[in-house]
Amino acid sequence: MNSFGKRLILTTFGESHGKAIGAVLDGVPAGLKIDEEFIQSELDRRKPGQNKFATARKEDDKVEILSGVFEGKSTGTPIAMVIFNKDQKSKDYSAIKDIFRPGHADFTYWNKYGIRDYRGGGRSSARETAARVAAAAVAKLLLKELDIKILSGVCQIGDIEGEKEDFDYAKTSEIYTLDKDLEEKQKEAILEAKEAHDSIGGAVLVKIKNIPPSLGEPIYYKMDAVLADAMMSINGTKAVEIGAGTKSASMRGSEDNDQIDKNGFLSNNSGGILGGISNADEIVLKVYFKPTPSIFQPQKTIDIYGNETVCNLKGRHDPCIAVRGSIVAQSMAALVVADMLLLNMGRRVGDLQKIYKTD
Repeated sequence: MNSFGKRLILTTFGESHGKAIGAVLDGVPAGLKIDEEFIQSELDRRKPGQNKFATARKEDDKVEILSGVFEGKSTGTPIAMVIFNKDQKSKDYSAIKDIFRPGHADFTYWNKYGIRDYRGGGRSSARETAARVAAAAVAKLLLKELDIKILSGVCQIGDIEGEKEDFDYAKTSEIYTLDKDLEEKQKEAILEAKEAHDSIGGAVLVKIKNIPPSLGEPIYYKMDAVLADAMMSINGTKAVEIGAGTKSASMRGSEDNDQIDKNGFLSNNSGGILGGISNADEIVLKVYFKPTPSIFQPQKTIDIYGNETVCNLKGRHDPCIAVRGSIVAQSMAALVVADMLLLNMGRRVGDLQKIYKTD
């Protein structure tokens, strides 16, 4: 599927080395002020080629809004956006057009469709996530109207895990790290992997603040389930934790339960979600990324005919996808929350009466 959401529906299109990538966002309420400079600034945070910790591919990622906006405001119709690719080097992939790159979707796409776009991975490339970031910027404009904030940053590179959570600092960091005391060590780990023609994994922390209670649709569209789904859709994600996450498995109920007093919850092991519904506490999740599968070392593989061969890659790739992945994770969280807000509007008869009933 190439679409995501129930009421706020995102559809993306395009391939890594195609003419363009883009997004269609359907369900945006009319009258929302569309700040195009903000949308572009979000793309600028994700765009490649900014420093030595990301791919050297140079893309301006200039977004063009094609529809759904009139005189600076949303019209209630689908908002279509396009980003034209400018710096494709498809010839870098001609040598591997018939072989499967280890760790990539080449093998699975070939077995599913019997054809694949080998140029940079085609549709399976993380290049597609630029379209998500553009669409999510619109969702963030909607959330801003309700003072809902979504924060993200890198909390771990390899086995170097930070303890501090400075989201303001993460905005200024080249690798979006949350712990400035460990930034240099984390940077060194990325560069060491890069210099060894290898890559390294990492983890991202996402927090959602000022969220109202009652968001989430039991039983099959729970807030935590949809957030996990959204995060797992990002290229290279291998695990997602909500709240205490895997630590809950080693706890007793008396430790894990978030007790309550008149001022609210006394802890947040639930990560702000109970029964799949937000409880007004901050939502906390961690997203774990595998090392970038594109590495410049000889690797055993097979070709499309089943012959054993060796994969020797060329091209330009991120040494750590968790870095720019932190921006994409934040964007996917924004899309989920905006969708849940719109879904929640019809939860009670009284809500409908406020809109439609006349005295």
